[in-house]
Amino acid sequence: MISYKQSIKILKNSKIILKDELVKSSNCINRVAAENILSNTNNPLGNNAAFDGFAINSKDTKKIEKKGKLFKIIGVVAAGDKPLKKKSKKFQTIEIMTGGLLPHGFDTIIPIEEIIFYPNKKNPKFIFVNKKIKKNQHVRIKGSDFKKNDLLIKKGTILKSNHILGLKSLGISKVRVKKKPNVLFFSTGNEITNKEKIPNWKVRNSNSHYIESLKENFFFNFVNGGILRDKDKLIFEKKIKRFLNSNMDIIITSGAVSAGKFDYVPNVIKKFKLSNYFKGVSIRPGKPVLFAKIKGKEKVIFGLPGNPISSAACFRFFVYPFVENLLGISKEKSIKAVLKNNFIKKINFTRFVKSKINTTKNGKVEVEILKGQESFRIQSFIKSNIWTLLPSGKSNFKQGSIVDCFFSHHPNKIF
Repeated sequence: MISYKQSIKILKNSKIILKDELVKSSNCINRVAAENILSNTNNPLGNNAAFDGFAINSKDTKKIEKKGKLFKIIGVVAAGDKPLKKKSKKFQTIEIMTGGLLPHGFDTIIPIEEIIFYPNKKNPKFIFVNKKIKKNQHVRIKGSDFKKNDLLIKKGTILKSNHILGLKSLGISKVRVKKKPNVLFFSTGNEITNKEKIPNWKVRNSNSHYIESLKENFFFNFVNGGILRDKDKLIFEKKIKRFLNSNMDIIITSGAVSAGKFDYVPNVIKKFKLSNYFKGVSIRPGKPVLFAKIKGKEKVIFGLPGNPISSAACFRFFVYPFVENLLGISKEKSIKAVLKNNFIKKINFTRFVKSKINTTKNGKVEVEILKGQESFRIQSFIKSNIWTLLPSGKSNFKQGSIVDCFFSHHPNKIF
């Protein structure tokens, strides 16, 4: 049995190659940028008005006398209007709306609230200016947000709604992203059933539904391979052979990985040529977890325990870190929280414990380790909103300790 740190090192060294693909920028939510995305235009495209008001040439106010000067109104520019080609003369002004492009010869704006009209507001012919106006006042300068070829989004970024807004604003219609890994999932065991009404010797199939529900948040495609029964050892072997020539990247099994009479998954997998392999990690829950990299193929297999909580923990702390590495996402960082209660574990084991995180009135982030940490207990998992990771090498975690936390159903880096 190896340590959790050793298992993560093996996963990191077992990376498989995922191809890139072009997708519409409007459909790139939860995809990972496969390259740096550069701005293909200036933003703003041209100097435009940040406020409703009147555009003037600031030079006309440099030597303005205290008694002021009248500026003749020669037109109106609204947002979306083509630029005026009319040549401006000294002491002229144009009414301009927010977003309107500044006409040639005008470089600053006086907000509408500061305007004095002449002869009157109902019949304005001029505006009255009696002070020096700075250049570029209330003007959005061309390229002040992004210049052409500026870095817009870094390679490895998980693309979210704010990125889509930026991409569409800058006219980027397609982006190159990493292909999502294709996951083929098998439940195992004679006891597993998809029926709702069951006798007490059966177990409802929950693991496949739980893992599938994570596919959008954890960036993979899911195919349900069905249930493998205790007698299906040869069928599983055939499934792996088909997998090697398919477009699937990862097999995940749930159950049949321990040391029981019908736990055939490890023996079947060992029949294939493997470049990396481990079974059994000093963790709880999920100690019998398995991983195998097929030699000479861009294919891997994860064997998760059949217990729902163990399966959920092993997906979160083995499968997701592997997928994260495939997609080139920067390593996930834990959320640091203050432990609200004492907890004791075996010193040589890493524990993933069901917990509830919250913030206090004074802004302190606290986490409570819930009662009912046994792997069969679903109630505490339902009440939880985060996993607390307690590393090996330490047994006694006291109230007030700083601990590492990871959200159960989405990566920490989404926020």
